[in-house]
Amino acid sequence: MNLKQLYYFKRLSETEHYTEAASSLCITQPSLSHAISELEKELGVALFARQGRNVKITQNGKRFLPYVEDALASLENGRMILQKNGAENKENIRIAFIYTMGEYVVPQLINKYSLSPECHNVTFSFTQGTSLTLLQELKAGKVDLAICSYIADEPDIDFIPVIQQELVVVTAKDHPLARLYEHEVDLVETIHYPYIYFSENSGLRPFIDNVFMQQKLVPEIACYVDEDTAMAGLVSIDYGIAIMPRITALSYYNVHILKIKNTIPPAISIWRP
Repeated sequence: MNLKQLYYFKRLSETEHYTEAASSLCITQPSLSHAISELEKELGVALFARQGRNVKITQNGKRFLPYVEDALASLENGRMILQKNGAENKENIRIAFIYTMGEYVVPQLINKYSLSPECHNVTFSFTQGTSLTLLQELKAGKVDLAICSYIADEPDIDFIPVIQQELVVVTAKDHPLARLYEHEVDLVETIHYPYIYFSENSGLRPFIDNVFMQQKLVPEIACYVDEDTAMAGLVSIDYGIAIMPRITALSYYNVHILKIKNTIPPAISIWRP
């Protein structure tokens, strides 16, 4: 006696029709007939009696049916409990990241981890935001790690470099700088144009401030934004120019990208494991 035979017996008792039962079980009628015949041989009694094209469950079959139903129900309950426990035992890793990390870096990290043998017992949940917001969530214990820009004066946070992003000057395609310079520009040539600038919520703000301080330049600020895509969108309508990381998403906007001639540090995105 095996589990399949019990499932087949239960289904045939419900339909009392071999063809219908076999179809619902996704097996052939001969396979069903053979399984029931083997079960009857083992039990030493007939479970079904032929009635024309149909079958009728016998008295012995009726006596046997509640035990089969109880056994199958008990097994199903056991399966559900084990699956529930398995789900509860999975570790959930809460990852927070700045918006630009969502287009490539985070998916690649998750994909690489998913190929490792440890991944079967781990799930992930994701949060996006500015660097400042993400570090606040990290310190509050709401996330397990954050992928963002470095922020100084955070002694309780361990920063580990993950990726370096080149800082570039971005202008609208019909901007005077785009017409004058094809590939690169000195920052002193940009200072007469208004800048779209990162707000204090962005971890890149100190980097950009430092760039201008090193060059002894004071930019004219047109407006402040929290993140890169908003900056690229405003640049594309010529609301101002910007210094920002060279991200893949820039190719989606009507902007011109110029390398910076001056010696400046890269913008570093980091995580805290």
